[in-house]
Amino acid sequence: MASSFSSTAASLLVCAMLLQTCLATRRLTALVQDPPMTMEYHKGALLTGRIAINLVWYGDFTAAQRAALTDFLASLSSTTTTSPPQPSPSVATWFSTARKYYATSKTPFPTLTINAHVLDTSYSLGKHLKEPDLVTLAARGGRRRAINVVLTAPDVAVAGFCSSRCGSHGASPRSRAGRFAYVWVGNPAAQCPGQCAWPFHQPQYGPQTAPLSPPNGDVGVDGMVVSLASMLVGAVTNPFGNGFFQGPKEAPLEAATACAGVYGKGAYPGFPGELLVDPATGASFNAHGSHGRKYLVPALVDPDTSACSTLG
Repeated sequence: MASSFSSTAASLLVCAMLLQTCLATRRLTALVQDPPMTMEYHKGALLTGRIAINLVWYGDFTAAQRAALTDFLASLSSTTTTSPPQPSPSVATWFSTARKYYATSKTPFPTLTINAHVLDTSYSLGKHLKEPDLVTLAARGGRRRAINVVLTAPDVAVAGFCSSRCGSHGASPRSRAGRFAYVWVGNPAAQCPGQCAWPFHQPQYGPQTAPLSPPNGDVGVDGMVVSLASMLVGAVTNPFGNGFFQGPKEAPLEAATACAGVYGKGAYPGFPGELLVDPATGASFNAHGSHGRKYLVPALVDPDTSACSTLG
């Protein structure tokens, strides 16, 4: 199963199964979610032990783009990097909300470590990919005890990209070789920045609010961070389609997708909420990361309050 997700400026996102491999999606359809938002545990297997995060870079990425995305993953835990502790509010604190889900299921939270980087600059599967191609690419990262992250360049078209989603998460079929969870995120800079890079680009639909300045100076990559953050939390809390989610399995809402479009206090459709601003660059963000990075991450449903929780 796999899940996908995409965003617009004026709408919240809703999840929908796309294929047999699909788990949950961040989509373009508007949904206003009233509290409480209880993420029910469906008694399925969760990730445990040491889990490798393997990155599959498909297409042309600059060194600066790879560094920004890799540093985000390193920011998930203060133990994954030798850099000084992250200032508050931090990506690590944001991600700790996922740990609360494991506590309610009495399952030890996994240790995530960045492992392999696989570069495919030759576009070995072409520039038009379908869902099975994403699973094929993800398998290059590792066959078991892994979350394989497939990142596609701006000139790669993926089925459903922009029209219904910005990324996906799911799991490979069961096999003797093992089973892995995976995440796919596309770079929206050239194809749909008004949908998948908001609020760092003027929205394609809805109120035409001015875009915010991206914290890493790259509209496409900072949009990818939002997608990656949302889908990674989904991959951890609902890795095989029977973990934590709300609603029917065919159209689940997960910890991040249930709060889509919310990044700070006072958020409403078309307004991301109250954010921090870097005085040196004017960039907007809500979380500090490793190596002095700043990122925008989505609000998550806090199981303690059954409401969207922001870092502000």
